[in-house]
Amino acid sequence: MGLTSVLTAEEIGLRLLAAALCGALLGLDREMRGKAAGLRTHTLISISCALTTLVALELYAGLQATGDERPSDPVRVIQGVAQAVGFISAGVMFRSGDSVRGATTAAVIWVAGALGIACGAGYYMLAGMTLGLCLIVTILFTILLDRFPQLGKEDGDDAGKARKRRRTSRHSSRHASQQGRIRRIARSSPRG
Repeated sequence: MGLTSVLTAEEIGLRLLAAALCGALLGLDREMRGKAAGLRTHTLISISCALTTLVALELYAGLQATGDERPSDPVRVIQGVAQAVGFISAGVMFRSGDSVRGATTAAVIWVAGALGIACGAGYYMLAGMTLGLCLIVTILFTILLDRFPQLGKEDGDDAGKARKRRRTSRHSSRHASQQGRIRRIARSSPRG
């Protein structure tokens, strides 16, 4: 089944690019914070959601054009995509004792999926407004919590201190990993 005449190739490309841009901007924020799901993950999720939405719209238009009387509903496809994105989001959340880590990343993945759906359906203004609001929330709230640690207490511990410990831990583990790679390369080189 080919593309219908409902959407031009340029419009499809624009929708996919808009989804990629939205996902990339959200992912860049997460990448700069050293989160597991970063630039590539968010971009790919957003693009895949846009593609799935476009396919659903094209299938619907194709069935309508042929006069097919079978019930078809593109909203069901969007529902399936939302469930899949929810599954991916659950994979980045970790529970340790009373605390949960990765909830913000999971929420941002969910937004990336929704942005992909919006771009795939052609709702650019809605996607742009949502993207702007999401970036404001993730960036501004992080700055506020770092500046005013008493706003985000974590079981009697300052959230800012906890975030600083996590950042230090991530940085030291990255540095140790890079040092290990350098040592392995040095050991594997022939000595003469």
